[in-house]
Amino acid sequence: MQHQHITFFFFLFPSLLFINPLYPLSSSLSFLCYRLHKPQKESLITIQFQSPQPHFISCTLISRMAKAEEKVYTLASVRENLIRQEDTIIYALIERAKFPFNSHTYDEKYAQIPGFSGSLFEFVVKNTEDIQAKAGRYTNPEENPFFPENLPPSSVPSYPFSQFLHPGAASININKSILKMYFKDLLPSLATPGDDGNYAETAAADLSLMQAISRRIHYGKFVAEVKFRDAPQDYEPLIRAKDSEGLMKLLTFPSVEETVTKRVEKKATVFGQEVSLDSENDGIVKTKLTPTLASALYKNGVIPLTKDVQVEYLKRRLNEGI
Repeated sequence: MQHQHITFFFFLFPSLLFINPLYPLSSSLSFLCYRLHKPQKESLITIQFQSPQPHFISCTLISRMAKAEEKVYTLASVRENLIRQEDTIIYALIERAKFPFNSHTYDEKYAQIPGFSGSLFEFVVKNTEDIQAKAGRYTNPEENPFFPENLPPSSVPSYPFSQFLHPGAASININKSILKMYFKDLLPSLATPGDDGNYAETAAADLSLMQAISRRIHYGKFVAEVKFRDAPQDYEPLIRAKDSEGLMKLLTFPSVEETVTKRVEKKATVFGQEVSLDSENDGIVKTKLTPTLASALYKNGVIPLTKDVQVEYLKRRLNEGI
């Protein structure tokens, strides 16, 4: 790693770094500054102040710049990532489970928001995704919006995300299927009947949970790429033959799927426990979430949809010019 010497003037480039304004200017002073353009890691920058000039302050930055490194994806790293995502999903399930169904959240006739046609749920999701798109969330290839139509471009400096996936990955978004699964299968089992009036909080909890599920399912693109690179000779004949059924069989490992569902259920049991210091309640376990609901979500929703994403990705893997 080489030191990079940069000379600039504050009045010309005020957006390059943050400086604590409470420190007095002196002949030699060091600061921790943070690059705002394409930050890979926080860089330690030493600033040597010289005597102030009439119209500007001249300084030399001695910076140990962190070079953007290609993120390494392996079977072990993607497995670890998937396991960590289980935690996020289970906690999001617990958060949504604390609210009753709150049907007005999804009733288009209830909200009647001026200038908007749709339910409060749709209003919250679309406006949240709009803001997150401006903040750069969807420049990350691991993220996929639920309503990609007419999303604004990012307004922040772009980050050099790893170009690990085949370009065809960008065309794969099965969030419509996730929405259908969420409202048809998951939500009726997760939320108890009732209404507590917390409609905005309910919609926000819905979105957090759906985004966690979506990220986990679409991570199948990375799983498929790792598997393809690990054994291209197994996948290429099936891809060229457009054999979706053969690809699905190659991607299916019942013993692994059983391990995942058991682990998720165990985590839900642990994470969902009500903690009490009352000795009189020893042995009485109260839960915030039915553990089998989490395992059923994985068995009937997350795992099958993840494999659908993998198959769709592999079918595009050998395409050129996308």
